[in-house]
Amino acid sequence: MIALFLRDLKLSVRAGGGALIGVLFFMTVVAVIPFGVGPDLNLLSRIGPAIVWIGALLAALLGLDRLFQAERDDGSLDLILMQETPLVLTVFVKCLAHWVATSLPLVIASPLLGLFMNMNEVAIGAVMLTLLVGSPAITFIGAAGAAVAVALPRGGLLVSILVLPLAIPVLIFGVSASYAAVEDPAPFLPPFLFLIAITLFFAVIGPLAAALALRSSSD
Repeated sequence: MIALFLRDLKLSVRAGGGALIGVLFFMTVVAVIPFGVGPDLNLLSRIGPAIVWIGALLAALLGLDRLFQAERDDGSLDLILMQETPLVLTVFVKCLAHWVATSLPLVIASPLLGLFMNMNEVAIGAVMLTLLVGSPAITFIGAAGAAVAVALPRGGLLVSILVLPLAIPVLIFGVSASYAAVEDPAPFLPPFLFLIAITLFFAVIGPLAAALALRSSSD
């Protein structure tokens, strides 16, 4: 499993520019918002957590369609399906590698964009923490979508269509927890615990659904 993790980590970093493309897209999405809302620094600081979260969500969608594409192209997907290791565990490890390569850099870059949005230190810390907890859920959801679309010629659009509706609860509780950390009297803990629960739920359901979809596509 460690060898699979390291292999997929390298593939995710190299494929399509990897983390660099995701971070650049993330920065671009967040950077254009001030041009639309104007130079009101108070408004930017109020909407900052939501904008950073939306930018991270859209950036996390990049490359999800390629989660199983390399194995599909070189024929190793059939070998993965036939190996003794449970397919669910293999998918889970691939999801972790993809998250480390593509979404973790977004979490690391979020404080810089928080400063750009005139957010204070508490808001920046809350956004970074919620992204760290919530972004894996997007990857696990995307694994199921990628498994469904792996055999399709234009699966990238389908993955986005499948993932976005399911990722809305992640976005809602991630943004709610970020706002709650800054604005009293709303407590931070309840939405943050919901966010943790959602991530744990999709950590189980996502790889399981992806494994079932991969087996169905191979039949």
